Amino acid sequence: MVQKAYAAAGVDIDLGNRVKSALPQLLASTRRREVLGQVGGFGGLFALDVKKFRQPVLVSSMDGVGTKLKIAFAMDRHDTVGQDLVNHCVNDIAVLGAEPQFFLDYIGTGELKPRVFEQLMEGFATACRQNRCALIGGETAQMPGFYQPGEYDLSGTIVGVVEKVDILDGKGIRAGDAIIGLASSGLHTNGYSLARKIFFERMKLNPTSVLPELQGSIGDELLKVHLSYGPLIQAALRKFKGRSEIKGLAHITGGGFVDNVPRVLPKKCDALIRKGTWEMPPIFQLLAAKGEVAEAELYQVFNMGIGMTMILAAEKADAALRFIRARGQTAWIIGEVTRGTGEAKVV
Repeated sequence: MVQKAYAAAGVDIDLGNRVKSALPQLLASTRRREVLGQVGGFGGLFALDVKKFRQPVLVSSMDGVGTKLKIAFAMDRHDTVGQDLVNHCVNDIAVLGAEPQFFLDYIGTGELKPRVFEQLMEGFATACRQNRCALIGGETAQMPGFYQPGEYDLSGTIVGVVEKVDILDGKGIRAGDAIIGLASSGLHTNGYSLARKIFFERMKLNPTSVLPELQGSIGDELLKVHLSYGPLIQAALRKFKGRSEIKGLAHITGGGFVDNVPRVLPKKCDALIRKGTWEMPPIFQLLAAKGEVAEAELYQVFNMGIGMTMILAAEKADAALRFIRARGQTAWIIGEVTRGTGEAKVV
């Protein structure tokens, strides 16, 4: 059979269509009753159930996976980074009190590899099912010559909804409030450029290197899935009456404590994060011991074992901690709110 000109130029439309033929069944596993139409249209259709709300507010966010993808390429393992992307986006809107409704993905690559594509889509679908979020569409772009061989990029967009009066804005935070930290699974999706430099350039390791401090290879450790706190947060907001008791949440992503916690603080409050109040995973201990990076910068680049912070009245902290732990999430009281100027300080 004569090869088509576009395929000879590097873009195989027929291959793309064959690879995507399994998508309707996969996306159906994430379907919510609000989803209309079929996969393959020019846009995804979602009929928001406005009867559930008095004043529904749509909350949206988009993100990528960053240089964590370099680890996926090196390990030739692509089943986790799709989950990372969905969970990161879910967490970003969860801090506002929003429940995810639907997600759209983007995959850009030089050459479409069916096995890689299938693993990525399985990751998206797995995380969407776990978060009760419909995967209603996306885009896969074949761009020969644009990416290094074997590489690709990912991004995603999420849309959620929250009742207007229930938006978490941090305005009720006061000096004396407690700060709970929810454990991370590892680096999540941030700090990988520095981590790769430390492990692979300074320490001369490779992704398959096994260290006694870790259970498995360094590559396996670095590919641990970014946790979703969305379902837990929704349950906690119902239990503790929304923003009247849970006053603010911060997703600890790029910028660590220093840049993320202040996003929910009133200008007259500081957050004091106390080192040693949580169990720091071995991966961060390694980075601290071998990286030759100032401690203050470590807490600004990495999450250091805390993926989400929750601020609430001190008298509610113990009950909230019991509630969180009963649902299988490790957590600690890691600090408190003081009078200040809107900063987060790690002491």
